[in-house]
Amino acid sequence: MPQRRRFIGLSLLGSVAVFAGLGLRPPGDPVAAARAGPELPSDVCLVAPTFSYDATSGQPLDAAREVPPEARCPVCGMFPARQRRWAAQVIFANGEVQYLDSPLSLFLYLQQVPRYTAGQSVDRIVAAYVTDLDSGVWVPAEQALYVHGSRLMGPMRSGNLPAFATEHQAGAFIDQHGGEWLTAARLRKGLPAPLQRLAPHTHG
Repeated sequence: MPQRRRFIGLSLLGSVAVFAGLGLRPPGDPVAAARAGPELPSDVCLVAPTFSYDATSGQPLDAAREVPPEARCPVCGMFPARQRRWAAQVIFANGEVQYLDSPLSLFLYLQQVPRYTAGQSVDRIVAAYVTDLDSGVWVPAEQALYVHGSRLMGPMRSGNLPAFATEHQAGAFIDQHGGEWLTAARLRKGLPAPLQRLAPHTHG
């Protein structure tokens, strides 16, 4: 009987170790639950914070800004600075800026601005920029051309919408990678179905 109790005790210790190694807690463990804090409800979306305008920068409020390493895309949660040549940004009338990981995320963002940035709306946007894929230079989003359906995947490895400053650049890219170019005005009316399906879920 003592040997059986010792075996059971060792088994329980082993289970606890497995849970701990996986970063989990055994069911009904009140101590671990208290340390972990309250669990978020399933209908809560975490949002990426905006960045304030630095009036001492010497730049106009609506000028493009460099992407901070810690900035996160409000649409997908990725870090735009890690793949800078795909990055986009939106600047609001109060100087706040929201950085996005790609032109695709930008157009998904514009469909539901208040959902991704509390207190803001699309009519408060004073400037939006995308990155020219060739040069890495910021280009006004309304002036850029976007290639849909190419073989080059974007940061999320699904779908793509690389941006270019000129029709010549977009055409050269299409010759090499396939696809078709679209204007910002066309994309704001509605994304092509394969790209729209990549929109994040919505909570009912």
